[in-house]
Amino acid sequence: MLIRFVILPLVFVLVLTGCKKSATVAKDTADQFKSAAASATPGPSSAATAATQSAAPVITKPAIDQNAQVVIFGYHRFVNNVKHPDTEITPAAFEAQMQELKNKGIAVIPMQDLLAWRRGEKAIPSKSAIITFDDGWKSQYEVAWPIMKKFNYPFTLFIYTEGIKPGHFSGGESMSWEQLAEMRDAGIDIQGHTATHSDLRKPYDKVAKKKLNPEEYEQWLNNEIAGSKQMIEQKLGVKVNCFAVPYGFHNDHIRDVAMKAGYEALFTVYGQPITMHTPLSSVGRYLMEANKPKVFTDAVAAIATTAVGPSVAEVAPSNLQTQPADGETIKNALPLIKANIASLGAIDPGSVEMRVSGLGKVDASFDPKSTTVAYQVTQRLKDKTCTVIVSAKSGGKKVETHWTFNINEGGTNAAPPAPLPSVAPSTPPPAAPPAAKPKKRKK
Repeated sequence: MLIRFVILPLVFVLVLTGCKKSATVAKDTADQFKSAAASATPGPSSAATAATQSAAPVITKPAIDQNAQVVIFGYHRFVNNVKHPDTEITPAAFEAQMQELKNKGIAVIPMQDLLAWRRGEKAIPSKSAIITFDDGWKSQYEVAWPIMKKFNYPFTLFIYTEGIKPGHFSGGESMSWEQLAEMRDAGIDIQGHTATHSDLRKPYDKVAKKKLNPEEYEQWLNNEIAGSKQMIEQKLGVKVNCFAVPYGFHNDHIRDVAMKAGYEALFTVYGQPITMHTPLSSVGRYLMEANKPKVFTDAVAAIATTAVGPSVAEVAPSNLQTQPADGETIKNALPLIKANIASLGAIDPGSVEMRVSGLGKVDASFDPKSTTVAYQVTQRLKDKTCTVIVSAKSGGKKVETHWTFNINEGGTNAAPPAPLPSVAPSTPPPAAPPAAKPKKRKK
């Protein structure tokens, strides 16, 4: 028995050793076959290999029409019997307006295409329109949506969360989250319009029915702007990057809170054609009212008669050497602004132009040898955020670039605020029209 117990382990060891040797032999044999195959097959030349290794995909921005313009229309309720003309319109009138856009050759584009165009990522037609519906009225689902399907038009819904069933201010004329989910699945863009549709400038909570102290106001404001955004994203699984301000009432603080909450664009009710340089912190929409059809006619006329210019290729600021640098915070409101624009290509020296937000076109100098354009600011910059636009002709085509820096004359070392993704107009905007009449609440 003792011999038996000794022999068995020895046999096991010998078998295991034999398996390892067999595996080693098999591996060596396979390696020999691979080596033979490699030597039998002619490989690429060293020059070809080097070319393959050095080749890299060239990523360029699309040539976009910097002169394109967009008008944005805002609607509320669709009813046959108009009782509140400031927020209602008949289905027939609405359909006629959609037909007129088609007849005039004005392309209806998605909201996200506008933002992609502004980022220099996507081209849009030279004459475009965007359709938006506010609040979350049921007639938008039952009446307007079928009309939009007939024209194959995209649109955006701006909803306030407490106005959606079963929200605090919802009712029989309100949409439900289930209906919104159905529209989302069909590709409809759904964006933010606060939680309670309140005048955000006033420290009053309509749900609690109380005035708010400064600390309570900040918490309430954050919930109206950021909290409602989070609710839409969580309930519908969408990205919310656009914010429509109730009644168009806003101020610097409201805009700052919205941008810090992650919104890319803020929309008001003061209609204007949107250009490449319209500040995204205050994008005007034309609100449609049953008793003011001329508003629609004027908006269409403003864009239909716009001259179409040549496409402009945009160069990212990351390809430039600028002073101040893109995103930098400086203490001096009278800075020297300059940029090496060699990345724009072979520049026509006489075509170089510089524009500075708040100042417009400035008398900048250009040195062809160093390809540097420069301007010493002589008039104190008033805005906290400044955008510089440099354009020129290269190879017979117009090229353009822009960058943004911040001004903090207080000289603190705080992190620079995120620059607004926009370019201020070179000329002062027209005076705002009288405040819009507040919309009626759902009951």
